[in-house]
Amino acid sequence: MGSIREDISVRPVGARDQVRRQTVRPGQRLREAIGSQDVTVLIGIFDMFSASLAARHYDGLFVSGFGFAASHYGLPDIGFIAWPDMVGFVQRLRLAFPSHHLLVDIDDGYVDPEVACHVVRHLEAIGASGVILEDQKRPRRCGHADGKQILPLEEYLAKLELVLGTRDDLVVVARTDATDEAEILRRAEALAATDADVVLVDGVRSVEWISKVRAVTGTKPLLFNQIAGGRSPRLSLPELQDLGVDMAIYSTPCLFAAQTAIEEALIALKDGDGRLPVPHPNAIGVAAATALLEHNISRHQGHPYVPSQA
Repeated sequence: MGSIREDISVRPVGARDQVRRQTVRPGQRLREAIGSQDVTVLIGIFDMFSASLAARHYDGLFVSGFGFAASHYGLPDIGFIAWPDMVGFVQRLRLAFPSHHLLVDIDDGYVDPEVACHVVRHLEAIGASGVILEDQKRPRRCGHADGKQILPLEEYLAKLELVLGTRDDLVVVARTDATDEAEILRRAEALAATDADVVLVDGVRSVEWISKVRAVTGTKPLLFNQIAGGRSPRLSLPELQDLGVDMAIYSTPCLFAAQTAIEEALIALKDGDGRLPVPHPNAIGVAAATALLEHNISRHQGHPYVPSQA
């Protein structure tokens, strides 16, 4: 698929790429990717380290609310995120990854429509590519969890229209968390009729329902959210493309992999009475971790990342 970064570890950013990055705004670049024939892939990251790894393999990064709440606060994704913290994180991401798509989860716009518009202004000013705005009301939940409550459609559409009127170039994904089947289709059709760039029905439960949503959204680009242990089916990119899906976000592969790996490493350390295990051939050490992070230093942007062997 065109959104996967091929040979990124050894490919420098050429002069033509540099000029295009400076002249084409982040929202427009993402919009062009969405309009291509391939499914546009964005990988959920939770901190700068996970972003550093994901950026080696994919052109698109998704700033997951689930991951950010876990990493920044050590809390579940139920509404604890403060918008200045999110904006600060995205600013650091853009400095380290100037050419990647950055799609940002802003939940419900932090409740108030004026706050949502203010956050959108901030994010666009620092170079975010797009945002996802949902129709949940507080207390909010992960889109694949039980207990979700949604705003009246008219109230959400009013907030969405304000955000659309505020953004200049930013891609806006209109998301519904409706669970009732009739309401899912009603809202998907209403969202598709707005000037939002993309529609997301989160927690869609089957291939059949993806097709139903596609049918009522017309030609509006459609986003699919894949999360391990979630409600939606596990589908490959060719399968999603056949269903008419234009974008795919993978919300938590980095976070869940980190939790698994850290647990295993600490259990091994405990079982070994504190002795570090013998490194296997692909084990990461000081030099390899440092090399990964050095590539994020601003003056190194545009130079190839060469993995260390140590």
